[in-house]
Amino acid sequence: MSPSNRLPQLDGGLFLTDGGLETTLIFHRGIELPLFASFTLLGDPEGERALRDYFEPYLALAGTDDAGFILDTATWRASPRWAQELGYSLEQLDRLNRRAVELCEELRSEHESRIAAPIVISGVIGPQDDGYQPHQLLSADQAAEYHATQITTFADTAADLISAITMTYVDEAIGVTRAAAAAEMPAVISFTVETDGRLPSGQDLGEAIEQVEAETDSAPAYYMINCAHPTHFAGVLDPGAPWVAKVRGVRANASTMSHAELDEATELDAGDPADLAQRYVALAERLPNLGVLGGCCGTDDRHVSAIGEAWRRAGR
Repeated sequence: MSPSNRLPQLDGGLFLTDGGLETTLIFHRGIELPLFASFTLLGDPEGERALRDYFEPYLALAGTDDAGFILDTATWRASPRWAQELGYSLEQLDRLNRRAVELCEELRSEHESRIAAPIVISGVIGPQDDGYQPHQLLSADQAAEYHATQITTFADTAADLISAITMTYVDEAIGVTRAAAAAEMPAVISFTVETDGRLPSGQDLGEAIEQVEAETDSAPAYYMINCAHPTHFAGVLDPGAPWVAKVRGVRANASTMSHAELDEATELDAGDPADLAQRYVALAERLPNLGVLGGCCGTDDRHVSAIGEAWRRAGR
């Protein structure tokens, strides 16, 4: 059995995720996250209470919508480069990645009895460099070696899969996929795109997915699109293209602003939850296997609630 065969979200049905963890904690809760690193809250009782309080409304939504839930670890920045900049040793990093999964296990245990569909724990991998415009580009081999540190830790925990979120160029995505395969972990690759639907590297989204497929023997369980508004990428989704069938998840930004504009913003743009929800429903016409739905920057439980409700009313 391949690792990806263990994932219940591949069988269809609705699986919700959370929204913009870091933007919610910073702008709504007033919590300081150096370098956008939420993993710094782990191991601290007050910090973990903030993470629990953040996830509770989303888990409640899964129960209401009879949906499964992808429970992400707070580890988007919990990799060696960022840990070093924040003053953490590799040993501390390993402990915090493990603690992130343990916290998800605790939340799953507390909520799974009232949620009919499965709760899946996803070990989150973030980019080695900037999530909007990287300055250092790794080769696929370099990326595999770099991300193996975090992935190897996740493989020794209760994490059900790893999710590489906000991938900006294809070689890093290939490296993550190879490292996950070596650790026998199912991998989900989520690309971000600019307002023209292309990756920050300039590559077409479809070409990037096709390249990962070709160079990893189609190893990713599925693909997602995150940290972009639907208006940025809906136009590049050709329902007849084979690569579109492997896109199962969308975690969009609340705002229609570009990455550059978001980088300069001093206030949170929460957009229009109802409008965003209708755009998700419309994406189903272009993404035949879409079923993993959540949010990214600027979104919170209001957005995910609206998305789940619109999805249910549309009979998806």
